[in-house]
Amino acid sequence: MLSAASQVLIRNQEYLEAESVLLVNHVNDGFAEQLCDLYPNASVTGFTSILTNRTHFQNDNFEQIIAASLPKKQFDLVIFYYPKAKAEAQMLLDNIRAISTESTRLLVVGENKGGVKSVVKQLKADAQFSRKVDSARHCSLFQFTGLTVNPDFQLASYAKQFEINVAGTPLSLVTLPGVFSHGELDKGTELLLETIKLNKPNTLLDFATGCGVISTFLAKHYAECKIVASDVSALALAAAELTFAKNGVSAELKLADGISSINAKFDYIVSNPPFHTGLSTNYDITQLFIADAKKRLNKRGELLIVANSFLPYADALRDEFGDFSKLKDNKKFTIYSAIA
Repeated sequence: MLSAASQVLIRNQEYLEAESVLLVNHVNDGFAEQLCDLYPNASVTGFTSILTNRTHFQNDNFEQIIAASLPKKQFDLVIFYYPKAKAEAQMLLDNIRAISTESTRLLVVGENKGGVKSVVKQLKADAQFSRKVDSARHCSLFQFTGLTVNPDFQLASYAKQFEINVAGTPLSLVTLPGVFSHGELDKGTELLLETIKLNKPNTLLDFATGCGVISTFLAKHYAECKIVASDVSALALAAAELTFAKNGVSAELKLADGISSINAKFDYIVSNPPFHTGLSTNYDITQLFIADAKKRLNKRGELLIVANSFLPYADALRDEFGDFSKLKDNKKFTIYSAIA
């Protein structure tokens, strides 16, 4: 079913006609299929940095790209689904201008509560013409033309580095806009790292690694351990790679849609698992992760996670593992341990 933003686009289909179209931050809601049906001669490219947003739609005129930055090709029309983080939106707008020409049209669509109206201010100095095309289904659609070309775009220039000291261990973290806990250490992750103690781990999975803080911390303490750092976001893995390089540690980076897609077993799985999908809370992500975690642990392997204390993860852990422990509970965050 089309998202609200995609519905607004379809009801303004006269704005969608172009020879080459780039969908930025598109989701698997059927819009790409409908666009290809409307304009079968158009060349359509779908870009997302989030693996779960990929579509399995196949068409000779459709290409899908999952990466941290936009493909270095030029398009007649760019359709940008505005993200919830303004810093990420600005980075992507700058990236869009890097692959644009003066004739490129830009359509920006998004939920009003997600801040899409901010795009007018963000592009005020970088677009000659702008107009609001439509407002419906709690979304707004804008068109921009006469974009200022931005040939000097470099993803790394948007990185933010900051220093922390957790459990007596100094770390340099590098984050990018749109990556979890951008510019600061999440308090739940900090509590997790201050609490856990591992017993001679040989293999470890850092699930939902974000900028790589858990992997970096553990690599410094357990240098012989083989660490896999996975995330659903190519942008997060780009940040994690920068963090590893800054700290002189190494881990295998893996773009993965959930733990079930990682074909390996581990002594430990450590995570601050996500519970958001877009602007909404989604408990299914972590519950599915817990259900799959036991299958990816070696015998007597341990799952260690941190979660907001109000979230209902205890039942899921009990269902899958039969028993679990609370290593720490400070009323805001809880550290859980479960043995396979």
